[in-house]
Amino acid sequence: MKSPYLLGLSALALVLTQAPLARAVEAPAALTGIVSSEAEGVMEGVVVTAHKPGSIVSVSVMTDAHGRYAFPENRLEPGRYDLAIRAVGYELPAPASGDVAAERTANVDLRLQTTRDLADQLTNAEWAMSIPGTEEQKAMLLNCTSCHTMERIVKSTHDVNEWMQVVSRMMGYGAVSQPVKPQPMLDRSRAGTPEQYRKMAEYLATINLSATDHWQYPLQTLPRPTGRSTHAIVTEYDMGRRTTEPHDILVDKDGNVWYTDFGEMFIGKFDPKTLKLTEYPIKKFKPNAPEGLLSIEFDTAGKIWFDTMYQGSLGCLDPKTGEIKYYPLDAKWNDERVQLNFTGLHYEVDNKVWTKSVGTQEIFRVDLKTGEWEKFRPLDQLPGVPHAGIYQVMADSKNNLWMAEFAEGHLGKIDAKTGQVTWYATPTAHARARRMEIDDQDRVLVTEYRTSKVALFDPKTEQFTEYTLPQYTYPYRANFDKNGEIWASTMSTDRVVRLNPKTGETEQYLMPSDTNMRTVFVDNTTSPVTFWVGSNHDHKIVKVETTD
Repeated sequence: MKSPYLLGLSALALVLTQAPLARAVEAPAALTGIVSSEAEGVMEGVVVTAHKPGSIVSVSVMTDAHGRYAFPENRLEPGRYDLAIRAVGYELPAPASGDVAAERTANVDLRLQTTRDLADQLTNAEWAMSIPGTEEQKAMLLNCTSCHTMERIVKSTHDVNEWMQVVSRMMGYGAVSQPVKPQPMLDRSRAGTPEQYRKMAEYLATINLSATDHWQYPLQTLPRPTGRSTHAIVTEYDMGRRTTEPHDILVDKDGNVWYTDFGEMFIGKFDPKTLKLTEYPIKKFKPNAPEGLLSIEFDTAGKIWFDTMYQGSLGCLDPKTGEIKYYPLDAKWNDERVQLNFTGLHYEVDNKVWTKSVGTQEIFRVDLKTGEWEKFRPLDQLPGVPHAGIYQVMADSKNNLWMAEFAEGHLGKIDAKTGQVTWYATPTAHARARRMEIDDQDRVLVTEYRTSKVALFDPKTEQFTEYTLPQYTYPYRANFDKNGEIWASTMSTDRVVRLNPKTGETEQYLMPSDTNMRTVFVDNTTSPVTFWVGSNHDHKIVKVETTD
């Protein structure tokens, strides 16, 4: 038991650490007001966004229990700001704006009206809640939302035969595709045949507008955030090009944000302080193959490693010089099926870097000294799992490779020295293990995409500890912060999720737009911690700062 003296010091430390935050919250507002509607009166949990015309920056806050929003003085420089809101079921009846002046608080009340087009406002999660069907049928749609929203599916008029053709065509597009830039893969066999998608086509024709001019099911919505889930400031930075898709995000020691462009052959470096964007063009090895990058990671020397996916090469960028060195896969394996995703980066152990190919479901390892490549087929040692597929790979401190199996839900390991393969089934069946993080104890935190859970695997005990996120979260990636809380991104709810593992309590911070979030980065150098993520479908980088 702590002595009263120590308890007193702890209490004093708590006051001292919280005092700056309390002053920040109570600081004068640059712009404030009340949000209300005829249906509800004052409204809690409404996202209010301020954007200065011509700027790449948008700032958003949420209304409290009294319907009040407030932009801190240090977040909006003087000038006129256009205002927007996000509250499912509501809209602004007319354009709104506010004039911000130095050392003065502007007040703009917003009176909302019921929306005339609820369907246009629903997130992927809300469509999943609304459409009829079994969990298995709805799970078939989880891959679709990587490239576009579920709204496109339910608003279509395709019948069964048309759907069979459409699904086959879309299965032939690279994962880097988007509605404004479809990109067919070189390996046409991955499209399959229309007939093999009949079961899925029959289901899709029951939830769209192929036989009616309106849906035969009620549209359901998620409740707006309340309480602590409204205590956040969200800053969005527009990266400009419509086809830019910030995917994986890193923040360096100087505060620069690095990201892979999922839609173009660039790595971006963005300075939030100066708003300067530097793009590093990435070499194309296969001109007719889809363009776009996925993963990005720092190695122990501070260099940035990345994959080129359908271009069949790994790359290493030196942030100090901008020089890029490429490591193309050995020509004897580098065929049209290759899609290199992810790198295993503890080559300081044995000078070897891991990667994997989606098209062939093979693992590769390159020796940086000799340039020689090795091939592994770990799924051969996972019998009884039809259509098994490895999603992410990541190396631990001994350069052993960990693999997240996406078709059903397994965590696998390849021993760096012996090549021995070991597989562990996730605690929940059909979990679809997706992205991972490995901590300094070599524990693996993996998202269970289909079941909206996160699992922590301890290799010492070979046991999982599972954490449940809100339904329909469908987490892409998760990470612990310095306080032991888990932060997760979602491709479905447009909400950043924060979980307290000790209590099971969650906060969900609603984003201002359709984000389709992928990789998370938690900046532990700030207090409270800062959450960064790419808005993969809205060409933006997003920063989330909580106020408690």
